[in-house]
Amino acid sequence: MELVIINQPRVFPCQRGYEIAKRMIDLAICLLALPVVLPLMAICAFLIRMDSPGPVLFVQERVGRGGWRFQLYKFRTMHYNLDDSSHRTFMKAFVNGQVGGKGDRGKNGTFRSIKTSTGPLLGSNGNGRIYKPVHISQLTRVGRILRKTSVDELPQILNVLKGEMSLVGPRPNVPWEVEEYRGWHHERLEVLPGITGLAQVRGRSGISFDSIVKYDIEYIENRSLMLDLKILSWTVAAVLCERGAS
Repeated sequence: MELVIINQPRVFPCQRGYEIAKRMIDLAICLLALPVVLPLMAICAFLIRMDSPGPVLFVQERVGRGGWRFQLYKFRTMHYNLDDSSHRTFMKAFVNGQVGGKGDRGKNGTFRSIKTSTGPLLGSNGNGRIYKPVHISQLTRVGRILRKTSVDELPQILNVLKGEMSLVGPRPNVPWEVEEYRGWHHERLEVLPGITGLAQVRGRSGISFDSIVKYDIEYIENRSLMLDLKILSWTVAAVLCERGAS
């Protein structure tokens, strides 16, 4: 693993007892879920291979706790070997607050679009909701279903079992997104990243990056086993309602 040197404005106190209990709960939930999850993952893998050429899993380097890098696993939902330059342009602008904030709204309250040679990177549903920079044509048929149901995130159970992630925590960013962080953004790297988090159940895809980080810091400041269990229950409800899925 490679350590990313970061500037952390605050160092939160270690809660050793909580972290041990949380790790035990993560392992217990993952192991209990495996009999159901593994057959579902096998079906997803089969459908992905039948639907489009390319690997079943999408593996990407992410930045975790304290700046340590790890390989995050997801089911591949997009066509293989696509140019990701548009995605990088959008996400760097998103982290920098150039899209997704109040200053980026038009008169009707919707978000403006950033355009490049490959087309618009940001859309709106008329209610100011941010859409991730993925064109429908880039998604496979199976990938659209996996994203809509959030089933594409299931392989991250492997990351949890390996101790690289937790079930609950800030979502991990890629290194070139972390490079765009402002000083206080680094506080979200104080804990293990999670499959879901407070920002995901409070805002999903409809809030600015600064708001995401504020929710992450709120979680870190108030983290407890009870809060973790609440976030997990809220996540299940949000997924069942397909709220904020993309």
